[in-house]
Amino acid sequence: MTMRGWRLGVVAVLAAICVSGPGRPEVIRTASDLGPLPADRYDFTPQDYQRSQRASALLDRQCMQRRGHPDFPLDPRDPSDPFVMTAVSTDYGALDLATARRWGYGWDPATSQDFRPKGRRMTNAEYADFPACNAETNRRLMRGIDLKRDWLYASTRAIEVDKAVKRDPRLRAAWAVWSRCVAEQGFTRYTDPVAAYTDSAWQRGSDGNTRHTQRERATAAADVTCKRRHHTAEVWHAARARNQAVDIARHRDRYAAGLQALQTYRSNIADVLRKLG
Repeated sequence: MTMRGWRLGVVAVLAAICVSGPGRPEVIRTASDLGPLPADRYDFTPQDYQRSQRASALLDRQCMQRRGHPDFPLDPRDPSDPFVMTAVSTDYGALDLATARRWGYGWDPATSQDFRPKGRRMTNAEYADFPACNAETNRRLMRGIDLKRDWLYASTRAIEVDKAVKRDPRLRAAWAVWSRCVAEQGFTRYTDPVAAYTDSAWQRGSDGNTRHTQRERATAAADVTCKRRHHTAEVWHAARARNQAVDIARHRDRYAAGLQALQTYRSNIADVLRKLG
């Protein structure tokens, strides 16, 4: 390794050590292993999503019953199945070495979760009434929220914060070390881990999965190995934390209003679930 590369590596390792906290696992396999970020409390959670889906289904069914559809299902399918494109994203690229070796930048199709509706198909008459009921449901769940100003404010700031993260000199140094490490193992010299993850050479299908070729799997394994060797994900996570904290301090009132809107939304959902089950 050159003297410059050695220095960049030291920067990455020291930064990782500084941000490591009690309880963090020695080996990072998922983004959640890195711990929470400052903006997390201002954003939608998986539990919020699950509860909102349940509340929406109950309100939709109630509305459809009023419109003369007494047996409307809670999880209806469209009259004809639409083409579905699954978006796949990752905050830090591939992290789990075993998965990378077996599935590259994709996953085992036998264990992938099917998010398509499980209920019966809507009739044409139901399908004609459904948009109006769905709009009514959204108005009910968003009651008391200024959608243009406050709704998910942290998400509206995420693009700008991400730009600042990508300019972070410590992160750029860590990416340079990671990139050189991957190239030294005989693979493409990517600018950053996301470029490796999203390389069109992996030929993702409409479900977001890849072809799992030998080259893809070997690249992904080298990617994860270099991340672990140089603590790339830890440095990246620290850069995100720093920049989110700066943005929250700079726009404190707006973040607070966004959090209040999210709490109102959660209250609306809880009210629906309490009344309709």
